[in-house]
Amino acid sequence: MNKSILVAAIIAVGLTACGKEEAKKVEMPKVEAPKVEMPKAITDAATATTDAAKAGAGAVTDAAKDAGAKAVEAGKDATSAAKDAAAAGATAAKDVAGKAVEAAKDAGAAAKDAAKDAMKK
Repeated sequence: MNKSILVAAIIAVGLTACGKEEAKKVEMPKVEAPKVEMPKAITDAATATTDAAKAGAGAVTDAAKDAGAKAVEAGKDATSAAKDAAAAGATAAKDVAGKAVEAAKDAGAAAKDAAKDAMKK
């Protein structure tokens, strides 16, 4: 009887083990994110804004270049005017110095003549 209970228990365990199903693996379905397209008005506005920014940047660059060129021209004109003024000042100084030398010579000659006249008297 012990053997028959043991055999019955083994058969019961075998049947229970064979009758169980393995747990199935559950796979999550692949879900793609929905594609969202921007409304045409928004994309057009963004494009227009970008184009306007590029045009504005170009205008600022051109204005800066023009201002720089004008500043260079003004500098050249100022340099030329300073050179001309310096040349005129140098010429005037030469003329004044020359006249001073002539006046000194004339004064010297007059003093010499006055000394001669004083010696004669």
